[in-house]
Amino acid sequence: MHLAEIAAFLIASTALTPLYGKFADIHGRRAAMLIGLAVYMVGSLLCAASPNMLTLIGGRVVQGCGAGGLVVTANMVLGDIAAPKERGRYYTYFSLAFMTAGGSGPALGGWIAEHLHWQMIFLWNFPLCAVAIAIALTVLCRLPRRERAHRLDIMGAVLVIAASSSFMLALNLGGIRYPWLSLPIVGLLACALVLGAGFVVRLRNAIEPLIPIAILSDPAAGLAIAAHSFGWGAIIALNIFLPIYLQSALGWSPTSAGLSLVILMLTLNSTAGLSSQLLGRVRRYKLLPLCFLLVGVGAVVALALSAGTMTSLNLEIILLLIGIGFGPTAPLTQVALQNTVSAHDLGAALGTMNFVRTLVATIMIAAFGAIVLAKVPLGAPRGTLTQSFLGGASLTAFSIVFLAIAGVLAISFLALLLLEEKPLADAQAL
Repeated sequence: MHLAEIAAFLIASTALTPLYGKFADIHGRRAAMLIGLAVYMVGSLLCAASPNMLTLIGGRVVQGCGAGGLVVTANMVLGDIAAPKERGRYYTYFSLAFMTAGGSGPALGGWIAEHLHWQMIFLWNFPLCAVAIAIALTVLCRLPRRERAHRLDIMGAVLVIAASSSFMLALNLGGIRYPWLSLPIVGLLACALVLGAGFVVRLRNAIEPLIPIAILSDPAAGLAIAAHSFGWGAIIALNIFLPIYLQSALGWSPTSAGLSLVILMLTLNSTAGLSSQLLGRVRRYKLLPLCFLLVGVGAVVALALSAGTMTSLNLEIILLLIGIGFGPTAPLTQVALQNTVSAHDLGAALGTMNFVRTLVATIMIAAFGAIVLAKVPLGAPRGTLTQSFLGGASLTAFSIVFLAIAGVLAISFLALLLLEEKPLADAQAL
């Protein structure tokens, strides 16, 4: 695993997600889905054929450009066929799909890398994408069309890619290859600041900006996006750093480390699917997610405090509580956002939610990676997360990272607490 590879994938998917949302509003969900699948397959082929790390990173960029449209388009399809009051029960099918992928993905990936060849991880995408393309060509043609004129903010996407890339590079290289106050790191941070300011100016002045200001200015939409993004950002960070911690601190194999995440994803998606059945059936639909999310925050704090004395049993109990804790928040935030925006703006709203979520996760991975790699010996292969040098990563660093993840999850709890509990609209109200 390579931090630059992860960051490249996330940055590409982050910037293009809002563009896919607006493209789908203009040309339909099926066209956006097919383009995303085609680009994703090309990226997978480039990754599988990569002779070196630089080419692999380039392939991951292309793959991220395709992945940016897959999740947002799938959620838009669900928004087209189900009103907010009815969406909860459909979310169960999403949960089953994510539970299967999240539960088997880490373990299967670790087994393939350990016993077969890492290229098979990317080649496996082709039969899955072929099935998805067949579904898109046949089933999605029956979706309703809500066409409306939109402008694609290419300049905004370029600015956010450049600003994010500069910031990620500074966090990945600072303290490892260059001192934090060295000219290259200060220069990268300055570029990120200037480009980020340019992106903000673009958002305020563009005719139709990459992130719609009208959506972000709505308190309910903003809080739903914040709760969703910070919550998922914390879960994504755990999925990245838990296997690193298990391999370096506990000496587990890649397969065992991947298997350890199965219980987290199984419980998360199970509780998401079960709790989604209550949405639209109860008046106080925030109460259960709030109580469970508080449990999740406490479980991540327990993970941080016991990082130096962790046992396999304690780890599985903690992961069980984290999954149960965050699961109900996932469907609630998406339903709350759909309940706030109009059908014409659904693509832009969901694109913004996925954009912010991935951006938060990208920044967290880069920042926490800098903390973990701070104690790595200078002669180690920089940026590469392998068993050969992670012994230099201290348990203190992992404790700090896990505490920070708990703090991010607490922000999600606060946003959910402040979110207005509006009555969910039914099909007649749309």
